[in-house]
Amino acid sequence: MTLWILDTDCVSLFLEGNQQIGKEAAAKFPDVGITIVTVQEIFNGWVGRINDPSQAHQLVSLYTKLWRATEFFKRVTIFNFNETSQIYHANLLAENKLLAKKRLEKDTRIAAIVLANNGIMVTRNRKDFSLIPSLQIEDWTC
Repeated sequence: MTLWILDTDCVSLFLEGNQQIGKEAAAKFPDVGITIVTVQEIFNGWVGRINDPSQAHQLVSLYTKLWRATEFFKRVTIFNFNETSQIYHANLLAENKLLAKKRLEKDTRIAAIVLANNGIMVTRNRKDFSLIPSLQIEDWTC
């Protein structure tokens, strides 16, 4: 069985209605999942906007988008950052010092979860994820 795990960017695009990602995900369902790191990033993004006083006039829209995200999370497999993921993560950072950059923090955690589950990373961010030699990558946005 092949397992595809979407990164945060692809999940965001999917939630915004990206038809190509939706089509690919539907064709491969139920072998499509996301990571708990993506849940964290999506949640933090919406909460940050909801708590921003300059966005107060958009609260209905913002809460609706957060609600849609939570509904999506109920229907998709969410892979945890477990002990095996931690080992992969530590090895990635030890083997390639470039991966220790702050901007790659969440990406390396997502990649570790994908590797721990023998999955394929679904992303359009080849630049960063290609730094991880054993990670299989597919881009569903083309």
